[in-house]
Amino acid sequence: MTFLRKLCLIIISNQFKTKLEANDPYKDITDEELVEKIAAKRDSMLFGVIYDRYAKMVYNKCFGFAKSQKEAEDLTQDVFLMVFVKLGSFKGKSKFSTWLYSFTYNFCVNYVNRDKSRKISDRSNDLSDEEYSLSQEVTDESLLELQVEKLKQAMEMIPVEDKTILLLKYQDGVSIKELETTMELGNSAIKMRLKRAKARVIEAYNSLP
Repeated sequence: MTFLRKLCLIIISNQFKTKLEANDPYKDITDEELVEKIAAKRDSMLFGVIYDRYAKMVYNKCFGFAKSQKEAEDLTQDVFLMVFVKLGSFKGKSKFSTWLYSFTYNFCVNYVNRDKSRKISDRSNDLSDEEYSLSQEVTDESLLELQVEKLKQAMEMIPVEDKTILLLKYQDGVSIKELETTMELGNSAIKMRLKRAKARVIEAYNSLP
């Protein structure tokens, strides 16, 4: 993250905070209406309203890919800068929040692939024996029975893409349909990824003392 990029985001953030301290004139305006206004005039101050609404969500998503709080903060800033640049590509075919989920997820996956030389690929149609065993069904009820602190440790032991899809589904309540949009995968591929992610976290959980 360069100093210039950080400065740009600070400017955007400070602009809208100053304006909204006394009163929020945008509280009744939907995300989609805001995006249309922002894209039309490249209004950085108005973009601050979107930033305020979704900064925590984007940070939480970035934290799932990052090694530290500082790295997650830098990723969050990068995401919002790119969202501002690419906002015109939002066509309203889904909720803005779903589009932002997708944008954040894809940005972070590209970051992981670029900086760590990792390739996240869908192999649901060509499973090895090990992958097949991981694809066996783990019920949601069995996950709810796990000890919270031990589960947190297990989540840190599994691949970042598995951790992310579990957090999206069970922490953020993202539906299968929304996951399809977010990850640009079909229904069967999403379900297979969820199965494998649940199996991996159970495997990691059981390996802990």
